[in-house]
Amino acid sequence: MPMVTVSISPLQAAGIRDAVDTGTYASSSEIVREALRLWDAARKRDGVYDLRSAANYREKTAGGGRCVADMFADYEAEKHSHN
Repeated sequence: MPMVTVSISPLQAAGIRDAVDTGTYASSSEIVREALRLWDAARKRDGVYDLRSAANYREKTAGGGRCVADMFADYEAEKHSHN
């Protein structure tokens, strides 16, 4: 798989470490892949398929829109509410 370097906040890093340490996820890579799947699903659901549309979507949602971390938190909360 291609390697990509990203910067995340200390709070996000701690959350990732906690999820791996508690066994919720096997690795930080698994968490990031799931977050990207959620992001991709949201883009498709909202009809954002090309770069121009994605740029417009980012501009439209920049003032308080939802980010991947928000979608991931919602997913985690829903996953835990069904257990």
